[in-house]
Amino acid sequence: MSVLRVAPRTAVILVLASVAAFATFTWPFFVPAQPETTARTTEAPLVFIVVLPVLLALVLAELSSGGIDSKALAMLGVLAAVNAALRPLGAGTAGIETVFFLLVLAGRVFGPGFGFLLGAISLFASALLTAGVGPWLPFQMLAAAWLGLGAGLLPSRLRGRAEIAVLAGYGAVAAYAYGLLMNLWFWPFSVGADTQLSYVAGAPVLENLHRFAVFTAVTSTFGWDTGRAVTTAVAIVLVGPAVLAALRRAARRAAFDAPVTFAAPAASPVGPGSGAPTGAQVAGPDAVPTAPPGRIGDGPPPER
Repeated sequence: MSVLRVAPRTAVILVLASVAAFATFTWPFFVPAQPETTARTTEAPLVFIVVLPVLLALVLAELSSGGIDSKALAMLGVLAAVNAALRPLGAGTAGIETVFFLLVLAGRVFGPGFGFLLGAISLFASALLTAGVGPWLPFQMLAAAWLGLGAGLLPSRLRGRAEIAVLAGYGAVAAYAYGLLMNLWFWPFSVGADTQLSYVAGAPVLENLHRFAVFTAVTSTFGWDTGRAVTTAVAIVLVGPAVLAALRRAARRAAFDAPVTFAAPAASPVGPGSGAPTGAQVAGPDAVPTAPPGRIGDGPPPER
């Protein structure tokens, strides 16, 4: 079930926005950048300014086109609030993240557009809740939005154990991808120069990619990212069937796919005892009542 239907025009806008956003992660590979001790303090606010209007435009476009209604918005708000409340339980300690399994399951049930919005809004809400607002936040929002989007694009015919296995595998891979993206946004500006893990301004793309692969493997892939992947996969396996059933039950009861129809008003009965006003009542007290057919004025009186 796709709660938030992505029209072709919206899909094109979403793809273009994603390509532009991905460029904010990877531009140092193609444009020489000077490593600094502060991580992207100049362009991160710009990304923040761009991301939020895109999300708002997506919601408003779907609202105006009838793609998302008040019930879907309410569901989006509830799940984003639950995710924001779940995140502090792990807070990334030793890679334990409690926010991504629900994002994967909700994206699976409600579709890619819903998953995209839920990922971005959940990370934004949790950052406000945990005082985690910083230059990293827009990049977290983008990475989580893509994670929810991908969950909604998985094959829809899978059910049962096969579905849980695919979702668990996707959650693990997405957790590693999220960690890689979050390393990518600050790596050129935080390691420093003259090390085997450092970004080299103007170096060939493959050389910098090799340096980054070594950096992310040493610093997070075998530690934090593995913890995140294991947590997400185990949570999907343990509570995934119950959560999927609950979300699908909520979707059926909300009847997101049911068209809104308005019944025509029933015609009022006319006749004695129906409560309809008579001719005298309509015309007023001074009106002369008319006789029914076949009575007075219908012809000469009968002969006796």
